[in-house]
Amino acid sequence: MQTLATEPRLRRGASVRGPEFRFVPEVRAADLARAGGFGRRSGPVLVKGAVTAWPAWERWSFESLAGLRKPDGSEAVARFITGVVEQGATREQFDAPVGPYLRDLSRAAERFAGDRPAGGLLPARRRAEVAPGDGFHLDWGHLGTFEPDRVYLSQWEILREFPELRRDFAIRDLWPGRRLTWEYVFVGPANTVTGFHFDFPDNWFCQVRGTKEVLLVTPEQSHLMCPSRKFDWGATLSAIDITRPGAQPEWASFERVNGLYARVEAGDALFIPKGTWHAVVALEPSVSLAVFGLTPWEVAWNGGRAELKRLLHNLGLYRRGDCACHRAR
Repeated sequence: MQTLATEPRLRRGASVRGPEFRFVPEVRAADLARAGGFGRRSGPVLVKGAVTAWPAWERWSFESLAGLRKPDGSEAVARFITGVVEQGATREQFDAPVGPYLRDLSRAAERFAGDRPAGGLLPARRRAEVAPGDGFHLDWGHLGTFEPDRVYLSQWEILREFPELRRDFAIRDLWPGRRLTWEYVFVGPANTVTGFHFDFPDNWFCQVRGTKEVLLVTPEQSHLMCPSRKFDWGATLSAIDITRPGAQPEWASFERVNGLYARVEAGDALFIPKGTWHAVVALEPSVSLAVFGLTPWEVAWNGGRAELKRLLHNLGLYRRGDCACHRAR
C-alpha cells in the first residue's frame, strides 16, 4: 500500500500565474472565546489552536488510531481511494484494514517531527513577505513535484464505528446551536490532493496531525469555477484540476477568481461555509476531522434531495460511470 512520496517530478506549472489569493481571516481560539464564541458567520475563518484544547490533541496519534479494535477484537476496515477523485477518471478504490497503513504513516511522520514544512503552494519564505490584506499568487510548480496518486483513507466514519471517540472533540464549543452533524476522518501521507468542490452543509475542518493548505473560492464566484457533471454525494465538483496547472481550457476562467488561502496546521480548525469551493493539499502525513452540520430544515430539504440522487445513482439511473465513488470503466 503506497504511503510515501515517490521521486519528485519537474516543476510543471512553475510559470503559471493563476488567480490572486488573500489569507482567510484568522482568530486565536482564546480570543474567540473571550469575544463570546463563534456566532453566526457567512465567510470562512481559521481558528488557530482550537483543537489543542480537546482530548483528541493528545489521544489521536497515528499509532493510537492504528490500535483501534472492534468489540470482537478485529481491526477496523475502511475504504481507501487512489489519487484525486474529484477530477479526471476515478481510479482504484478498495477496502482494507487501517492498522498497517497508519503505522506506515507514523514512520513517515517521524521525518517531519519538530520541523514545519517550508515548501508548498505558499512557501514559508514567500508567506513571510505578504502583509495582512495583500494579494499574492501561489507557486503552482509545487504540484508538479510529485505524482497525485497517493492512497488516501478518505471519509472514514470513525465516530460511528467507535462512538466513544466522540468525546475527544468539543465541536459544540465552536459551533453551538441546534443541528445534526456528520463526521468523517481523512488520513493520508504528504502530497495527497483533494480537488475543487463544494459541499451543501457547513463544515468545520479540524486538523489533528500534520499541515494542509486549503484554497477557497466564495459561492458568488461559482460561474468561474466550471461545475462538472461528475457525481459525488453531497458535493458539487469542479472541472478545474489543480494538479494540471495551466493545462486546461478551464484554467482561464479559474484565473479570474479572487481566492482565499488558509494554512491549516495541527491544532487548527477551519470553518468552510456551505457552497464554498475548496481544494486541499497535504504538506505532511495528516489526520483531519470534517464535521458537517445541517439545521433540521436543511436536513429535510437539501438532505432529502441528496439522498434521492444517491439512490438513483446506486440503481444506475443517475450519472453512473461518471462519479467519485466508482472506478471509471
